[in-house]
Amino acid sequence: MRFTKMHGLGNDYLYVYGEVPENIAELSIKLSDRHFGAGSDGMIYISPSEAADFKMRIFNADGSEAKMCGNGIRCVGKYVYDKGYTNKTEITVETLSGIKTLKLNVKDGKVFEAAVQMGKAEAKPERRLFANSESIIYTPVSVGNPHAVVFTENAEEVPLETLGASIERHPDFPDGVNVEFVQVLSENRLRMRVWERGSGITMACGTGSCASVAAAVQKGFCRAGDTVEVALDGGTLKISVNKEGFVLMTGPAETVYEGETV
Repeated sequence: MRFTKMHGLGNDYLYVYGEVPENIAELSIKLSDRHFGAGSDGMIYISPSEAADFKMRIFNADGSEAKMCGNGIRCVGKYVYDKGYTNKTEITVETLSGIKTLKLNVKDGKVFEAAVQMGKAEAKPERRLFANSESIIYTPVSVGNPHAVVFTENAEEVPLETLGASIERHPDFPDGVNVEFVQVLSENRLRMRVWERGSGITMACGTGSCASVAAAVQKGFCRAGDTVEVALDGGTLKISVNKEGFVLMTGPAETVYEGETV
């Protein structure tokens, strides 16, 4: 099996064009291992779609299937354009959280950036839970997948590995949740660190960045319609959330290498 390792701001996956095999959970766990495999946050399969130009399915490093990945879908756009599966610079991609539209920015025949219409982010009123003997106030947000956005005075000092894991497995989230710890730097810039459901700490999270801005708009930290830079461990994404909650995400997509399993 041939695969392409790609990343969006360090959020890396192994990309395969074809149908998903029956042993996908085992395969994703094996190949995602950073010591004994290729090393990644998971695998993404790309195939033709009857409802859109392409379809993507996302499998986390623990073998579970995710509904949506903002960094991953930008790389899907780069994959299908760079490899000649399409010559269009605006494409649609079917995901488990609906059909998304991508506008591909091309330089010297290769995609370097993509803007994605992510659909509607639904931010709900704040809630409270107890984790690691702490009282945590969070904003529940759905961007086609579930997020718990926690605002903090200093994102760098958050015990991400322990607190993120505890919140993901909290009884309030029987199916797990993505957890974002967000520091407001200004009305147009946030610092965010993430614990992703099924993958743990990652360098970046596209849907998490969208959820963070949606929560910041709801709380009045950022203004609806403005472009907000979200600074992640792997780089910066540009996010805007309009008054109706619809999200536009813009960021890079890069190829790392081609590989083949033996």
